[in-house]
Amino acid sequence: MSDSLATRSSALPSWQRWLGRILSALPVLLMTLSGVMKLSHSAQVVEGFGKSGIAEGLITPIGLIELACVAIYLVPQTAVLGAVLMVGYLGGAVLLHLRAGETAIALSPFLLGVFAWGGLWFRDARLRALLPLRKP
Repeated sequence: MSDSLATRSSALPSWQRWLGRILSALPVLLMTLSGVMKLSHSAQVVEGFGKSGIAEGLITPIGLIELACVAIYLVPQTAVLGAVLMVGYLGGAVLLHLRAGETAIALSPFLLGVFAWGGLWFRDARLRALLPLRKP
């Protein structure tokens, strides 16, 4: 029996599918922008990494990892793995900001992780069955 994406998404109410897409789009867009900024070695990124004590030579690999997480998240068949990888990456960002005393900024990567999982939860009935908000 085939469990195609079309079958899973056609059973969803339209509002639920759109809410999932919007929630998923936020971390995708912001992480893509962040990854591209790292690959371009913008002055702001280099300065921020320097203040955090991270070598400039690590900016490109970190940017590539960030973009790889987004790419894996965007493929429907690997979206759950992508969400796990994104949250792991974003957890590191939270820790980095907390160590630097930037408590308010640390909330942003945390929320991106929540949005990534929330968007996926709204879009995928199998994930909702696996992680129900309440028991039937």
